[in-house]
Amino acid sequence: MTDVRELTCRSPYRRALWVFAVLGAAGAAVTAAAAVYSADRGGLWGVWSGVALLSALVALASLRGAVARVSADAYGLRVRTLPRRRSMPWSGIADLQIRMRNEWNHKAPDTRCVGVVLHDGRRRLLPLPRSWSSEDPEFDAALETLRALHRRHGNPRSEHLPVISHRTAGYGRLGSLGLCVLLLSGAGLAVWSISGTAAGERAWKSAVPCTARTPAAERGECLSTLPAEIERTEAGRPRNPSHLYFTGGRPLERLRVSQEAARGFRPGDRVELTLWRGEVVEVAGERHVWREHVVTPGSVAVLAALCALTAGWPGARVLLWLRRRRLPDDEVLPSELPFVGALAATALWLLPLAYLHPTGPFDSAAGTVWAAAGSLVTVSLLARAWRATRVRAPGEVPGAEEPAGQDMEVFLSARFLDPTGYNPHHFGTHIVIGGGPPAVTPHPGPGRFAAKPIPVERLTVKEVRRVRGSDGKAVPGHWHIAELDDAGRPVRLAAAPGDLTRVLGELERMRSPAGG
Repeated sequence: MTDVRELTCRSPYRRALWVFAVLGAAGAAVTAAAAVYSADRGGLWGVWSGVALLSALVALASLRGAVARVSADAYGLRVRTLPRRRSMPWSGIADLQIRMRNEWNHKAPDTRCVGVVLHDGRRRLLPLPRSWSSEDPEFDAALETLRALHRRHGNPRSEHLPVISHRTAGYGRLGSLGLCVLLLSGAGLAVWSISGTAAGERAWKSAVPCTARTPAAERGECLSTLPAEIERTEAGRPRNPSHLYFTGGRPLERLRVSQEAARGFRPGDRVELTLWRGEVVEVAGERHVWREHVVTPGSVAVLAALCALTAGWPGARVLLWLRRRRLPDDEVLPSELPFVGALAATALWLLPLAYLHPTGPFDSAAGTVWAAAGSLVTVSLLARAWRATRVRAPGEVPGAEEPAGQDMEVFLSARFLDPTGYNPHHFGTHIVIGGGPPAVTPHPGPGRFAAKPIPVERLTVKEVRRVRGSDGKAVPGHWHIAELDDAGRPVRLAAAPGDLTRVLGELERMRSPAGG
């Protein structure tokens, strides 16, 4: 191995970044001056201000990337960014990690960064090196240099390189917690406004036409009418507003209506406007009638329920993280989809109940029974989700099936994670056991079409472990990984715990003299 003494990482695009920084700063200065000039003369001050802000942001982002630098030598790491400089000696660094960013989409390229774990538990993310590809020789070489310097001058925890992603225990959950709190706050505000919405709906339903004896102070609570003539209509696109314009700007210049209403009225139509609490709530003509939508307490209650149920998704992620916070940083957590399924089933009974009984389910016997039965269903589903997301230790097989007969073919969902002669180009999705030697197949059967036999005489089981971040995004979090030795070459086999036990048992049986 080459004796590496130091490493310096800078952005390969720093010249272009400096150009963008200078252009952004110049653009911000020019547009800011234009905004001040426009403000004095009543011009497009807001437009110029927005352009100036955008140019300033481009300049700052470019300058941040241009000045970023990471240096490593026998002393430790030195990180320079736009706001500050930081030094970290190797003696204070416990581990180096790969942190995956922006990997929610399986088709999108991964962003790989280098993370530093200090002995006191704090974590730092290095601005460089950084890669947007799973195969980047420059990134891999820089990372290996950092690890070599750490081994030579520091005290690493282990030789294992953790890979941290949004599926692993070491990934922060602050964003999920913030989203959960935000959604629950929205649900609380919606619940708080239900009583006011119900009072407004009752007032609207009980409103009567105004009379000559109605006092002026009370005319806002009754219905008053005014004649008007439509000058022209403006039917916007589905997501754009539509308007009615009135002749002479009386009693108002224009009124925002639905697209259907804008198409239903014609220029020159004489209409009658109905006003309530100072707002137009109805436009009635010979060919069309438009009425303002009145928010009902049921719709507000449904909105509150939707916000609360949606908050359960990030809440489930936080719960799983808290439940397994003592796992190694790179071990994959179970999926939160069982909890999402329970929340979806809850929505089937909660949303209709919220719409029909917005002020509370206990105002009638039917609502009470409905809420009690639905709550029991939800509790049972959440209990099942809690059991389904339990992290099982390697070797713990819940409800494993009995081994199939030697003459019966059984196709198990399992895959080798490394390309081999019996798994070229990762083509295998299943392993067939029984009825012959174990083989890798690209289909769940029946038949052994395109199957490739597994050389069981070369394979030796080294260990069985949980899924790690380095195993890839396509491996489910509840599966286990068997580390195998294929004639000196490490090979990984992934499958559900029960299926993996059956496959390994079959491999062991075929290796024995009686099985062979």
